Formats: sequence, C-alpha cells, structure tokens
Amino acid sequence: MEPQTPVPPRGRGIYLLPNLFTTGGLFAGFFAIIAASQGRYGAACIAIFVAGVLDGIDGRVARLTNTQSEFGVQYDSLADLISFGMAPALVMYHWALMSMKLDGVIQGRIGWLAAFLYAACAALRLARFNSQVGLVDKRWFVGLASPAAAGLMASFVWTCHELGFAGEDLRYAALAVTVVSGLLMVSRLRYNSFKGSGSGPRAERVPFVALPIAVGALIALWVDPPKTLLAVATVYALSGPVLWFWRRHDGGRVEPA
Repeated sequence: MEPQTPVPPRGRGIYLLPNLFTTGGLFAGFFAIIAASQGRYGAACIAIFVAGVLDGIDGRVARLTNTQSEFGVQYDSLADLISFGMAPALVMYHWALMSMKLDGVIQGRIGWLAAFLYAACAALRLARFNSQVGLVDKRWFVGLASPAAAGLMASFVWTCHELGFAGEDLRYAALAVTVVSGLLMVSRLRYNSFKGSGSGPRAERVPFVALPIAVGALIALWVDPPKTLLAVATVYALSGPVLWFWRRHDGGRVEPA
C-alpha cells in the first residue's frame, strides 16, 4: 500500500485579494485628503465615492473566495475610519469650515471642532458596528452607516463646487451638514441595509422593484453624478428619522433592532 501524499496546505496568497481592495479604498481616502488640501475638491469627492465602491467589493470578494479573517475585519475598519471619517471631515473643513474663522475666533474653533465631531462620530459608529456584529437584525443598520454619511458630505461639497458656489459662502450650511451627518451616525435610528434576513444565498436578496429603481439611478448618475448622488444620499439619510416618526405615530409598533 503506497503512502498517501499529504495534501499541501491552502496557499495564503488568496487572502491578499480582499485586502487589496481594502488597501485601494484606503488609498482613495488618503488621496481625497491630499486633493482637498490642494483645493481639488471635485477630485477629492470622487475619491471618497471610489473608496465607497471598493469598500462594498472587498467584503463580497472575501465571502466569495472564503477568505474572511479577523485581520481583514480589523483592517477594513481602520481603512473605513480614514476613507469615511477623516477624509470627508477634512474635505468639508478645507472647502468651507475653515472659513468660519472669518466670523471670529470662536466661530473658527467651531468650524474645526465640527470636523472633529464628524470624525469622532465615524470612529464611534465603526466601533459600535464591530461590537454588534451578529447581535442585530442584518436587515437594518443602527445609525447611519459611515459610507452613507461620507457620501452625503462628499456629494454636498461636489454639487456645490460644480454649481460654482464657494465654500466660504455656504459655511453655515456646511456646518449643519457636518454636525447632522455625524450625529446620525451615532444615533439609534434604524436604516434599511437592503439585505434580506437569515443566512445563505437568500440573505442578500432584495425585492424586484429595486432593480428598475437601480437602473433609473444609474441613468441619472450618468447624466449628472453630483446631483444624483446628493439626492440619493439625502433621501437615505432622511429615511431613518422619517421611519422612526412614522412608527412612533403608528400605534407604537416598533420592531427591536
């Protein structure tokens, strides 16, 4: 009887694939910070959305290739903090919040403190998400997800910049967007994650009506990307408070998150 040839262990190189997408998202977030410091706000906002796309890909690649790891989870969170926490805060600061100092020393401090508030809320949101994985209904996000908040911030800057508005003139509107986006992330409001319940191949199925809506959004995105992204991000950000208000005045029937 011939001795059995031992099966070689599975190569660990495949684990590079999802982490490469995560690194790409981290690079996009870092580039957004550099571009904003140089006054290239359109490029900075596009980089944040590129980071969002890559952030959605890396997790799916890890599941498809069965290469999930604790390292990948932690690395993804750290990359998200840069791409969806620091980058949007600094883009908004360089574009508008820095101009708050024109109204006085106190207002100038409020400007950079608002940017810090957003970054801190993003960090808290990511920490809470990591600690509650597997404990909450996957159909819902508790608090506005950090990529969605970053999309709201970036699309606001991008749209206003494309329309020719200076951040100096809209500094108080930028302040409001920054503070509200940050507080929504750490709120207890529920947001639809557009994922099904349960596990297995049906876990991420969505209703059929989502397909034509997605096609319409893609067409609008091709026609006018900044305004389309701003509209989508605003509607999604408002869906949490609207859903909470509707349930509160609908007999109090609130499903636990």
